[in-house]
Amino acid sequence: MATEFKNKMRDLMKQAWMLVKVYGFSMAEAMKQAWLVLKLKSAMKNGIVKFMYTKLNGEIRTAWGTLKDGLIPETKGIERKRNESLITYYDNEKQAYRSFKVANLIKIG
Repeated sequence: MATEFKNKMRDLMKQAWMLVKVYGFSMAEAMKQAWLVLKLKSAMKNGIVKFMYTKLNGEIRTAWGTLKDGLIPETKGIERKRNESLITYYDNEKQAYRSFKVANLIKIG
């Protein structure tokens, strides 16, 4: 339990520092955003979640997505390198994988 908590906190701080360095967030804003991202990823691993984010063209998108193993199709092919500045999820409305920038997450629910 303690190791899992430490790993989550390490990931949280890593994400927050990335937001500060790459997107110019203040540390307070970065910590808020990192917590929101952590909550979203955790919720999507347990089921389908409604959330909102800003698309690259400025449009606000409401999505229903998941990362739960039983709810997503198997992926075949080449493993991609993880990009820490993106959240990749399975979109239940579009029936396809989608992604968006961590900095663009607006709210959950």
